[in-house]
Amino acid sequence: MPDTLTAGLTAPEMRELKDFGARLASLGANFAVCDFEGRPLLLCKTGGFETDPVRLAKIARDCLQNLPNKKEELHDDSSPSSASRYLSAILVPLAGTKKQTGFAAVIDLGATPDMNNQQQAPILSELLRLFTEKFISQRKSTEQMDMISSELAQTYEELVLLYKISTNMEIVEPDANFLQMACDSLTEIVSVEGIAILQEKTVDDKSRFVLIAGAGVIDIDDRTTSLLYTRLQQEMNKGKEVLLDSEVDAPFRYEWPKNIRNVIVVPLSGKNKNSSSQEAGPRQRGENHVIGMLVAVNRLDKPDFDSTDAKLFTSVASECAVFVENNRLFSDLKELFIGSLKALTRSIDAKDRYTRGHSERVAFISKWIAEQLAEDENLDQEQIHKIYLAGLLHDIGKIGIDEKLLCKTGRITAREKNKLRMHPSIGANILGGIKQMRDIIPGVLCHHERVDGKGYPSGLKGDQIPLMGKIVGLADSFDAMTSERVYQEVMTVEKAVAEIEKRLGTQFDEKVANAFLKSDVYHLWDLMEEGAVKTYGTDDFSQYGSAAVGTLIA
Repeated sequence: MPDTLTAGLTAPEMRELKDFGARLASLGANFAVCDFEGRPLLLCKTGGFETDPVRLAKIARDCLQNLPNKKEELHDDSSPSSASRYLSAILVPLAGTKKQTGFAAVIDLGATPDMNNQQQAPILSELLRLFTEKFISQRKSTEQMDMISSELAQTYEELVLLYKISTNMEIVEPDANFLQMACDSLTEIVSVEGIAILQEKTVDDKSRFVLIAGAGVIDIDDRTTSLLYTRLQQEMNKGKEVLLDSEVDAPFRYEWPKNIRNVIVVPLSGKNKNSSSQEAGPRQRGENHVIGMLVAVNRLDKPDFDSTDAKLFTSVASECAVFVENNRLFSDLKELFIGSLKALTRSIDAKDRYTRGHSERVAFISKWIAEQLAEDENLDQEQIHKIYLAGLLHDIGKIGIDEKLLCKTGRITAREKNKLRMHPSIGANILGGIKQMRDIIPGVLCHHERVDGKGYPSGLKGDQIPLMGKIVGLADSFDAMTSERVYQEVMTVEKAVAEIEKRLGTQFDEKVANAFLKSDVYHLWDLMEEGAVKTYGTDDFSQYGSAAVGTLIA
């Protein structure tokens, strides 16, 4: 029976190790997982013999002692002074850290004179090798998914910030109130010692920059303002969009007050209506005019401002400078987000040449089906937008599936099939970290459920399946039927329609499928054949995609 001594791995990993240990126990071998110090985290015994803890610790330490220079090597350890033979392998390599850490998997075969033991050794050795390779691969995939999810969440926070600023543009209020809100919102996700917005004003018949809003500790006097503007202009004349200066990697390029360790200055640019007039003044730059500056000093949570900060600050400054053109800027913001989602889904589809463009087509078909059901199901435009986005992101969970398995052309095993069937749950978990995307999770999680209960991942039946899942599932199946696949011939529209009719009440919900079948499916097909979905990238798609994204951010 497994004897867990301490925690050192995740709960799912421990369960997998226990299951492996139980299988080895049934073959008459003991199994242990030890840390770098040789301490056992898990010990599974057959009951037939005892594993020497001292010898076990030494085997584990020997396996891991040169961990940074090793990979998943397999070791066959035996000693004249020991009555047992051991197999060991690196289970979790953590190279590149100052302190050597890691975990080793060790199999104790028992007494060497045992003939059965000698015969099983090569088999168990191969089992251990395959298991450790699989274990390490899964761990790397999990880390990659966590990283992608974290980056997506961070990007979403920045987009929400920009949207928050955009929506406040609709409120008629003084510039100072709006710009102060922008400063306060920016400091919520960027940790700085001080931040300020200066705006061009006419004072005593002279144009000058005036401090309008700020947060934290920042000293802006007339001399500092003049320095900031002059040096920003010098950078802009060099073709740069922002001024970044610090003494982290090299000495300051400019001389600054002693309290400034690093600084970022971003112009607030507006269209210059007098670009051909002599009245345009010295702040003219091509067709743009510097109407203000966004300034921040002394990054607190990292050594310096970087290119990511520059992009974010530039976006905020642009919003502040042209808030009177809110509709245009907000449209750009939504296009950026929908473009990011499209880029993400295209990267997933590109893993398999048979699924390229699949996500965009499923989104298009899902929207089509939702529109057919709109009256009967009381679906408003916002719900249709969300169904569209669920179709676009329905396969996002394939990020967590091994590309070799996605592209496999031969027969897949039951275990591989189970792996593939994890992608709806993985996708739901990725999107679950973003509150505003939770409304589209049912479509991602349930698009492979069937009304007869034979679908996955939960085996839901009938009305247990959310409408969004039924719609996206039908759209996914129709596109799969009418697209080239390695496992089937391409179906004609007629044959695909017949196949859907055949699966009414089993795979497909009758109401959803009948609404689709009663629609002008051939017109839908003509639109897809003529490339309507592809041209959305420059025409209708940008408009509709932006509107759809707006339902999430609002």
